[in-house]
Amino acid sequence: MAWVLLALGLVMLVEGLAYVLAPSLIERVLEVLRTMSESARRLFGALVLVTGLIFIWLAFFIGL
Repeated sequence: MAWVLLALGLVMLVEGLAYVLAPSLIERVLEVLRTMSESARRLFGALVLVTGLIFIWLAFFIGL
């Protein structure tokens, strides 16, 4: 359970930093996402998901 809380906390930290440090950039990113087709957004989401899994695997491989 502690790992889940740690993971959620880290995600919230990164998301919060993006909104605090670059709110106008978030608006531009959302505009770009609106212009993308649904299939392109799904592909982008899949790539982010796979990248996240690779990062998690690397963290455990290194010895977290």
